[in-house]
Amino acid sequence: MEIHTIDQSFVGAKSIFYIEGSVVGEEGKHRMINQMFVEAYFPKQQMHPYPVIMFHGAGQTNVNWLITPDGRMGWADYFVSKGYAVYLCEQPSRGRSAYYPEDNGPRMYHSIEALQNFMADHGSWPQARLHTQWPGAGTVDLKDESDRQFVASQVEYLVSNKDSQKLTVDCALKLLEKIGPAILLTHSQAGPFGWLIADRKPDLVKAVVALEPGGPTFSRNLDVAKATNYGLADWSLHYEPEIKGLEDFHLKLLRSDTAERISGWVLEEPAPKLVNLAGIPIWLVTSEASYHAQYDYLMDYLLTECGVDHQFVQLGEAGIHGNSHMMMLEKNNLEIADLILSWLDGIQ
Repeated sequence: MEIHTIDQSFVGAKSIFYIEGSVVGEEGKHRMINQMFVEAYFPKQQMHPYPVIMFHGAGQTNVNWLITPDGRMGWADYFVSKGYAVYLCEQPSRGRSAYYPEDNGPRMYHSIEALQNFMADHGSWPQARLHTQWPGAGTVDLKDESDRQFVASQVEYLVSNKDSQKLTVDCALKLLEKIGPAILLTHSQAGPFGWLIADRKPDLVKAVVALEPGGPTFSRNLDVAKATNYGLADWSLHYEPEIKGLEDFHLKLLRSDTAERISGWVLEEPAPKLVNLAGIPIWLVTSEASYHAQYDYLMDYLLTECGVDHQFVQLGEAGIHGNSHMMMLEKNNLEIADLILSWLDGIQ
């Protein structure tokens, strides 16, 4: 096995700390739960006023941002090399953030077979055949070292997405209070974190880059027009007129007439507005070959009808081809990073 190294001469300083949780337990057996591990990297020459906070997705850790499975530079280093301070957040009950089964409940994990959806080019969705950027072989026999490194990096995560959202958002709000205004970069399961954080502290969120964030909207059950979530997250957001509960949503089915997209739920007009997200620069990013290419258009539609100005960036249409869900790890990861950086350079 080759040991890969990355030049970090552009890093001026780094820090490791925890956003503290709460202390529970009986006398003599107290413990802290729901804390969040954070590592931060600061450039020798800081060229941008706001740091970037990166949130990983399900089954992942901060490793996603640190290095690729084949040993190339990850986004954390690359953003720092471009003059950004970067904070990486490991979700509570995940990785280096403590997990207590009696407090946090059951966990689950991705099987190797399920991970093929990230690595291979033969998924069940039509766009999978376009996947060319995975750095390994993407085969289930794991004969390729990059594939083995990716599989080895996977960890257990909470079964309840709703719990993950609450725990991470609570800690992230404390982090923002500690470091001040920041840019949020979310991926996959972490997508709801960005919407919820921005909704609760819009004054401290300078931009949101949402890489294939969660979804589909409202419900996966297409037979019943009944919301099982708040569209963007499992927790409530500030809609106007106020949405007091899931039963207040009036849904319509947005039907797809193409095999490349699945039908899904959006809001009947006039739709309530997501007032706290309006005015925040937002980019919704979808890869060409990902399973998210089937349904991220629903989130684009929902944001638009709820009055949230944003950019829906489909990488294939932007000239960046062959990527699937784990875009930050793929062969052209820095090309995608450059595209994101070109947007953020205008955030002052």
